[in-house]
Amino acid sequence: MEKILLVDDEPMILKALVRLLQRTPCICDGRLFRLDVITFTDPGMALDYVREHQVSLVVSDYRMPGMDGVNLLAAIKELQPEASRIIISGYADLNALVEAINRANIYRFIAKPWNDYELISTIGQALRHRQLMLENQALADAGREIVNHKADNSKLIKQLEREEPGITKVNWGPDGSVMLDDEE
Repeated sequence: MEKILLVDDEPMILKALVRLLQRTPCICDGRLFRLDVITFTDPGMALDYVREHQVSLVVSDYRMPGMDGVNLLAAIKELQPEASRIIISGYADLNALVEAINRANIYRFIAKPWNDYELISTIGQALRHRQLMLENQALADAGREIVNHKADNSKLIKQLEREEPGITKVNWGPDGSVMLDDEE
């Protein structure tokens, strides 16, 4: 289950978003995402929640009292860099959008009033993108572990060869058998 955090200072917007997410399946690349939706009207409380709980996605309004969406998402990026981040706003300020991209590394900007299909599709894409990033990270970690293991093995082989010259060399016979030193 994917935990989604919705942050908007307008309770009616949050209710509309929750209603939409509850009645519309969120599908991307043939994968159905089951959503656990948490809402906050106060960005500071949302940030406190993220300090204690893992989230998959944060959808935040841009303009809110106390802390704007860019500052909130930038702080969340520091706490949980793997969480996807989306800004939703009725204000199409290009400078704010560029700042959100640069500081908070948002996945996408959605304009209010939103198109239901576009919003659900974007949420699905953001969740799928997050999954792929986590899978890539796991594969990269596994690759690094293999390389480190090979390096350790190489050191061990060199040490064995120093202590017992020839111990790591195998003479193979034409039939695939192992040839001992005294065999001809």
